[in-house]
Amino acid sequence: MVQVKIWGSLAAATDDQTTVEIKAETLRELLDGLGKKYPAIQPQLDRGVSVAIDGWIYNDSWFTPIKPDSEVVLLARLKGG
Repeated sequence: MVQVKIWGSLAAATDDQTTVEIKAETLRELLDGLGKKYPAIQPQLDRGVSVAIDGWIYNDSWFTPIKPDSEVVLLARLKGG
């Protein structure tokens, strides 16, 4: 299981929980697991989110590995120029 910190307004979709546990070994498994466990977050996942894993931000790197002790933070998609 991976502990995921839910950042900001995204917590409303996880029943106001700011930390959740999901069984996942990759970024894709993490997002799929979040959508199944918390269906209210699925629309935001479909629009796009950013995930910080051990300090690095990933957007669409589906096969990025996640270790059980990784620090994982789910954020609204970060955009910039």
